[in-house]
Amino acid sequence: MDLVLRSIAIYVFFLVLVRLTGQRTLSELSTFDFVLLLIVSEAVQNALVNDDRSLVSGMIVVLTLVLLDLGLSLLKSRSGKLENVAEGAPVVLVDHGRVLEDRLKNTLVTRDDILQSARESQGLERMEQIKYAVLESSGGISIIPSSRPEMEGLEQRIEEAVRRALGRARPE
Repeated sequence: MDLVLRSIAIYVFFLVLVRLTGQRTLSELSTFDFVLLLIVSEAVQNALVNDDRSLVSGMIVVLTLVLLDLGLSLLKSRSGKLENVAEGAPVVLVDHGRVLEDRLKNTLVTRDDILQSARESQGLERMEQIKYAVLESSGGISIIPSSRPEMEGLEQRIEEAVRRALGRARPE
């Protein structure tokens, strides 16, 4: 029973810790963050099993953590409020090219993070080209580009040109 209680305590601790330290995905971890994650995993392993390094103890810890995660997922699917608390809500970081500095500070995201995401996902180079940048609850940054003035009404102009072309092609 001690292993189960330790596992629950560690699970809750990490859930709170992740929510407090911000939203980042594993692909966005720096080398130092990854090394820190390995060190933390070793420390947690020692805290979970103490001196009992048996196979059964390890299996009990893993089973407890997996069941806790499944249980939390089930509860989150039934309660939007709990999901918002556990996972967080998307945060708008850029609004029509204007960086919302207070939100950057709160989320620990930098301008460089936003521009990197804009380059990688949309090929954008400047903040003014971004209509919205949103820090998703998964930790990724979604970029919605500003519409380019030369593209506005393009679809309508194409449809009109097709109609004119079809109108001329009809035999009278």
